[in-house]
Amino acid sequence: MTEVWIAIAAMTAVSFAIKAAGPVVLGGRSLPPAAERLIALIPAALLTALVVTQTFASHDGRALVLDARAAGIAVAVVAATRRAPMLVVLVLAAGTTALLRLAG
Repeated sequence: MTEVWIAIAAMTAVSFAIKAAGPVVLGGRSLPPAAERLIALIPAALLTALVVTQTFASHDGRALVLDARAAGIAVAVVAATRRAPMLVVLVLAAGTTALLRLAG
């Protein structure tokens, strides 16, 4: 077994343990309201983190850079705030990024 598959198996086991710990620890009780509000914010925070790292990370992943991807995200944000349909937002973002990469 290679190191990659060992790491995948370990992460799978840890993920399963974390997901199983919730019902075991709570034992049928409900979460406090503050915890429920915090848990509701986690998906938005994770999505933001993924977008930022994929947009601003260099090709080797060691630095943050501003390039055509950042301009594509900026155009997407403007289009989304103007309530453009999602397909239009995606086409504008991809088109902006492609044109800037083509330009140099």
